[in-house]
Amino acid sequence: MSTLDVARAELGLAVLYLNKAEARDKICRAIQYGSKYLSNREPGTAQNVDKSTSLARKVFRLFKFVNDLHALISPTSPGTPLPLVLLGKSKNALLSTFLFLDQIVWLSRTGIYKPWLSQFEFSLVGEAHSMKVEKILCKDKSEYQEILVFESSTYGKVLVLDVIVQLTEKDECVYQEMITYLPLCSIQSPKNQNCNFHKSWVP
Repeated sequence: MSTLDVARAELGLAVLYLNKAEARDKICRAIQYGSKYLSNREPGTAQNVDKSTSLARKVFRLFKFVNDLHALISPTSPGTPLPLVLLGKSKNALLSTFLFLDQIVWLSRTGIYKPWLSQFEFSLVGEAHSMKVEKILCKDKSEYQEILVFESSTYGKVLVLDVIVQLTEKDECVYQEMITYLPLCSIQSPKNQNCNFHKSWVP
C-alpha cells in the first residue's frame, strides 16, 4: 500500500467522524443569516446573535477542510468526463483552502493565534512593516473607507484606514509636534495661541 493510499484511508475515517457536525452547522447557518437580515447591520440583539452564531459555525467547521482535501487527492470514477473532473477538483481545492483560512480567522478572533498586520511600502521595493495584533478593538466600514483599531504589542493602540496605518499611541507625538511646531515658529511670541482652522482646509 502506497503512502497516498494510507493517507486516503486515514482521511476517509476522519471524514466519517467530521460529518456529524453537518446538521448543527446548517442550523447555525439558518440562524446566522436570519439574524443578519433582521439586524440590517444595526447594533442590537439580532447583530449580536449574528456575530456569535458566526463564531459558533467556525467551531463546527473545525478541520472540515480535511473533507475536501480528501476528495481532492482521491481518484475520480472511471469514465468521468475531463471537464467535470477539473471542475470537481477545482471546487475541492478552493473549498479546502477557504475552510483552512477560516480556521485561522477563528483562532485570531479567540486570541489563540495573534496575527500580524503587515503594510507593504510600494515606494520602497522589498520592504514591509509589521505589527503584532494583540486585540482588535474596532473593525468597521464607513461610506468612504475600512476602519480598523487594534491593540499592538509594542505601539499601543493603532488606527488603520484601508489597510494603511495612520497613527499609533507610541509615535502620534511625531505627527502632532510637526504640525504644531512649524506654525508656532512663525509667531514671535507663541505663548498663548488659538489654532482656528478654516473649513476649506479640512479634506
